[in-house]
Amino acid sequence: MPEIRNYTLNFGPQHPAAHGVLRLVLEMDGEVIQRADPHIGLLHRGTEKLAESKPFNQSIGYMDRLDYVSMMCNEHGYVLAIEKLLNITPPERAQYIRVMFDEITRILNHLMWLGAHALDIGAMTVFLYAFREREDLMDCYEAVSGARMHATYYRPGGVYRDLPDSMPCYEYAASSKHSKSDVDELNQTRQGSLLDFIGAFTQRFPARIDEYETLLTDNRIWKQRTVGIGVVPPERALQLGFTGPMLRGSGIVWDLRRKQPYEIYDRLDFDIPIGQNGDCYDRYLVRIEEMRQSNRIIRQCVKWLKDHPGPVMLNDRKVAPPSRAEMKEGMEALIHHFKLFTEGYCVPAGEVYAAVEHPKGEFGVYLVSDGANKPYRVKVRAPGFTHLSSINEMVRGHMLADVVAIIGTQDIVFGEIDR
Repeated sequence: MPEIRNYTLNFGPQHPAAHGVLRLVLEMDGEVIQRADPHIGLLHRGTEKLAESKPFNQSIGYMDRLDYVSMMCNEHGYVLAIEKLLNITPPERAQYIRVMFDEITRILNHLMWLGAHALDIGAMTVFLYAFREREDLMDCYEAVSGARMHATYYRPGGVYRDLPDSMPCYEYAASSKHSKSDVDELNQTRQGSLLDFIGAFTQRFPARIDEYETLLTDNRIWKQRTVGIGVVPPERALQLGFTGPMLRGSGIVWDLRRKQPYEIYDRLDFDIPIGQNGDCYDRYLVRIEEMRQSNRIIRQCVKWLKDHPGPVMLNDRKVAPPSRAEMKEGMEALIHHFKLFTEGYCVPAGEVYAAVEHPKGEFGVYLVSDGANKPYRVKVRAPGFTHLSSINEMVRGHMLADVVAIIGTQDIVFGEIDR
């Protein structure tokens, strides 16, 4: 009998479940995986080096593009690091706005993850449902920044501008496939301010999560594809450097919003969901419950913001641009505006690490300043990079089809991995 050898299979980067440009070289014994070798660097944007060549305030937009599903959370980590070096604290209202948009971003991320993960495994309807809610939240991004994705809304010292008093409405066109009553229904929650619109979203969103759960949580096929797949025990999850839902899915209660509170998280009431078995199914349940808790946090922020008007940017001309009214009154303000956005500002020498509880885990930014107007060193701690390093351990002994479920459960985005 001839010797039977393992064979090598190329999974990606063109594979539809490879989530970007991941290439996995799988060593297979029949249908069973013996080893997985992840090849990264196929995207390689050089974000950290680019950020070192530009003034501090010009790199905020680069952070949006790291994990292009969790845009404002990336900005938050970078802006917090700059604020630590400058030793400044944004106004209270700006902190509440940041936290509210962090949680909107968490829901946006988890909806994209849920839809894509379900689609990878074979459930199509959830993807369409998830994008229905994402559209509303993308409108919130657009309302405050003018952009649906890469907002550059957080700034050292606060946020770009206060929340708008009105929401854009859909217009009826006779040539459209939508009737006038359809358009009126879409505009029903757009008659007030952005806060009214977000408040209305938080009222109906729990029922939407129930719809996702009706389709998946007790679905026999979904459980067959996720229960007992990619099990990571709690002690091993800690050793592998897991954070976020990957760590909490293994039963470890660790969340920076609770353990190392930043902004105003220590004033808010919310729970930290954890799993029991550390498999794909538990990580799914954790993310579903996180959406419910994020919704709860947003409602608290909306209530506070409605009751407490105030500034959203420090009145510090080192980091804050002059208002449009000031620029119209004198040339000095206009020159300051141009100098701020072209040359930036010098940051005291020193080094700092700032981290936020990103939807995917701990997103950290290590900044070194030599006293100039651009960073000497920028290093991003991306959660997906750490999680990907465990893929060989997580897929070994599983079937080929389970690789898709395990890549999905890690919620990988390659902008932050190949940064």
